[in-house]
Amino acid sequence: MEGHDPALRAVGWARTLPVSSGVRTGRSWARRHLEELGWTARAPETADAVILTISELITNAHLHARSDANLVLTWDGSCLYVSVHDDSPRMPRPREAGSEATSGRGMALVDSLADDWQARPDGRGKTVIASFHPTNCTEHQGD
Repeated sequence: MEGHDPALRAVGWARTLPVSSGVRTGRSWARRHLEELGWTARAPETADAVILTISELITNAHLHARSDANLVLTWDGSCLYVSVHDDSPRMPRPREAGSEATSGRGMALVDSLADDWQARPDGRGKTVIASFHPTNCTEHQGD
């Protein structure tokens, strides 16, 4: 990454995505930041997994929680954390959707794409955090 400062410990970005903004806005915003980190060139499969995870988490916030989605990306040099906060206290869980179901696969998809994920309740709803460790990116951080 050009201009990489070895003293830099972490970098992050945050954005609120109102229900009216749609999921596409969040995907485009996140993809720009993944490009800044060099992920789309060095770890395109991981970048795609991050974008799909973001789509699912924003969709869940908008559709199920009926709230804005507060999206935060945090890169600590070895792991990218994707956090999405919404106003619902209801915790997400992977479930099996029937073959005819038109929804219900989002958290199972997140579970298969992310290296790890968790949900944390708070006084204003919950935050779902998914983490990604792209080995191809961490090898090149000094570039």
